[in-house]
Amino acid sequence: MFTGLVQSSGTVIDNQLTTAGCRIVVELGTLAPVHHGLGQSIAVNGVCLTVAENISPGVVAFDVIRETLRRTTLAELKPESRVNLEGALLAGEPFGGHFVQGHVDAIADVLEVKSSVTDWRIRLSLPSHARPLIVEKGSITVDGVSMTVAGRDADTFTLALIPTTLQATTLGALRPGCQVNLETDILARSIWNYVQNMPSSISGVPNPAAQETMGVRG
Repeated sequence: MFTGLVQSSGTVIDNQLTTAGCRIVVELGTLAPVHHGLGQSIAVNGVCLTVAENISPGVVAFDVIRETLRRTTLAELKPESRVNLEGALLAGEPFGGHFVQGHVDAIADVLEVKSSVTDWRIRLSLPSHARPLIVEKGSITVDGVSMTVAGRDADTFTLALIPTTLQATTLGALRPGCQVNLETDILARSIWNYVQNMPSSISGVPNPAAQETMGVRG
């Protein structure tokens, strides 16, 4: 479990294809002293990965399978790419973001970046299957960063970035044409899934998805 509060900006040292997917080597930056043991979970640009090998002090390797590569932007990482890093939440630590699993739901395209001294906004595409879960003022994780949706329309949504986020994460480097990993709010996903599969006898509203699941035909 993570919070979406980035703890360090890391650097990709290598990204090599393997028979199972790829192996990504990352320099952990300030995260190194506490999150480097074998088997530990670290969110890399919002993707929960397991430390597979300690290469050298502060440098670790992650093995990424094809399923993860298919659903995220990790395959596009190159040497010297900067990545957002967060170690798994420890018992007793402050919880300042929102519940984040490190399970990416979709990839979004950066469509527009508007920056000024007083305001920095990023407009992104709205993946069709994630539309019901991305709502104005709701929570979303973008490349591992806990964000609040500043606005949305039928096809896009907008983020408003504060100076701290620009300094502490990679979001300030995004430009039109970039792609980012999205994880929608787990609470929204759970409620949506429940409502979609709720029997009409409980909700009082016909639910084709629930009827199909229960083997009911009209």
